[in-house]
Amino acid sequence: MCGIIGYTGNGGDVLDVLMNGLSGLEYRGYDSAGVAVTDSSLAIHKREGEVSALESAVSDSTIEGLAGIGHTRWSTHGPPSDANAHPHTDCGSRVAVVHNGIIENYQELRRELEADGHEFTSETDTEVVPHLIASALETGADREEAFRAAVRRIEGSYAVAAVFDGSETVYAARHESPLVLGIGDDGHYLASDVPAFIEYTDRVVYLEDGQFARVNPSGIVVTDEQGAVVETAVERVEWDPEDAGKSGYDHYMLKEIHEQPKAIRQCLRERVTELDSTVVVEELADLELSEPVQFVACGTSYHAAMFGAELLRERGIPAQTFLASEFGTDRVPIDESSLVVGVTQSGETADTMRALREANSVGATTLALTNTVGSSAARECDHVMYIRAGPEIGVAATKTFASQQVALAMLSSVLSAESSPAFVERLRALPDQIQQVLDESDARAVAETYEDSDAYFFIGRGFNESVALEGALKMKEITYKHAEGFAAGELKHGPLALVTDRTPVFALVTSERDAAKTLGNVQEVKARDAPVIAVTDVPEKVSEYADHVLEVPSAGPRFTPVLANIQLQLVSYWVANRLGRSIDKPRNLAKSVTVE
Repeated sequence: MCGIIGYTGNGGDVLDVLMNGLSGLEYRGYDSAGVAVTDSSLAIHKREGEVSALESAVSDSTIEGLAGIGHTRWSTHGPPSDANAHPHTDCGSRVAVVHNGIIENYQELRRELEADGHEFTSETDTEVVPHLIASALETGADREEAFRAAVRRIEGSYAVAAVFDGSETVYAARHESPLVLGIGDDGHYLASDVPAFIEYTDRVVYLEDGQFARVNPSGIVVTDEQGAVVETAVERVEWDPEDAGKSGYDHYMLKEIHEQPKAIRQCLRERVTELDSTVVVEELADLELSEPVQFVACGTSYHAAMFGAELLRERGIPAQTFLASEFGTDRVPIDESSLVVGVTQSGETADTMRALREANSVGATTLALTNTVGSSAARECDHVMYIRAGPEIGVAATKTFASQQVALAMLSSVLSAESSPAFVERLRALPDQIQQVLDESDARAVAETYEDSDAYFFIGRGFNESVALEGALKMKEITYKHAEGFAAGELKHGPLALVTDRTPVFALVTSERDAAKTLGNVQEVKARDAPVIAVTDVPEKVSEYADHVLEVPSAGPRFTPVLANIQLQLVSYWVANRLGRSIDKPRNLAKSVTVE
């Protein structure tokens, strides 16, 4: 992990293209960066830290070449360091390699290579690949044969790319880790994600598992594991490069929080009609309800999946939510009658992909709910529903979570074959109500009051439970402060021991059904001197118990929690901002988690 860029062509300076690509991948999270440019020899530069440190290292260099690869690393094997940064080379610096994923048999391969006289300079699993390639070259294999031979030896997940001295070709392969090829007018690209080259081209080819690519200035050739040429479809990416900019905001995260009205409108577009009060999702026209419905997801997407399962249960459809890393057919009874829904923003999350593949293997119907067209989840599942949130650059998910909530609400309508004028009206009103929250929020003042707190607790019931968990996750991710989310009724079963006058409690009180009980929990924490911040659409019922009130419009029990989440996003953002945190690239985190 975490980001790959490659380029070959005549359309510009290779180093400039690589550095721009690495900048376009910074949102994924990383702790070191490096590039390799090939001419008659390989020029390698890599640095621990941000891309800016690498830029400084190459600023006085004259590096010209035929092709190149670059990488932003998120540490798995070995800590962040110059030596552990990618690209890695063989002993003679004939080949340079970048890699995302995990090579599970690297220790065995490394011992074998060391016994043959190869010397290693890093602690990474990736470094075995260039040495394997060099070993194959020594047997007389040509470059492509050597690359294929090395890939055949490795076990695990990988997106791997290599360049050779004196060659203008980039070689690549993938297995359970994404790679996309870009077709330009004056050159060709490869990357782990489209933003790495979107300023140069919007024409892409998505590699499938087991496929290899040979990229040079004259074109792209995709082959299978046996070397046979594969016909590929060229797709156009709808993202505008401007969509990935900050547009005057201090951080991508704040921009994306404010983009949520637009994201929800895109999610709803041509899917809901007020005229006949229907929800129609064309992608799901041939999806038949299978029971039970099992959701699999990780992190923020898991919280959205919890929300979705609650929506289905409310409509009488049995539904459960599982952390994808804990899901398996040996633990969860699924068969041909099951529907397994993978909720994944990137469509590449390794744990979620493993769960979906296992569901496919037993004949279950699979559905991907994702933001990324052409992603592994979209291609491998029986059905796909796109949330249409647009590019999200901040590591901490915001607009994709809200879009997932809305998409899951529509999915619940499709699966239950039930809709109503009130349901459709609530959906269509959400973008304007979100805008109202953004315009009127007092979250910044709340953040200023409680930025020095020891910890933060978030409580909610029903649909608000998942929002409480998500609020705590956002606070942890970008402020680095301790935060916990609970079902409100669980406070008295242990967490109450942690409550003090320095642990503010964010209480989600947003429906008549649950308001009275949640207010009882509020009184429990008030009796322990904890400050209470109520997020509510019934301020008249809450204000006497709360130290601060963050008000949201009333949108009914299903959708008021969507609005409450906006307030919690803003509080976390402003606390992190006041603490001077790296908001868009939190430490130790990656946007797309492609290892299990």
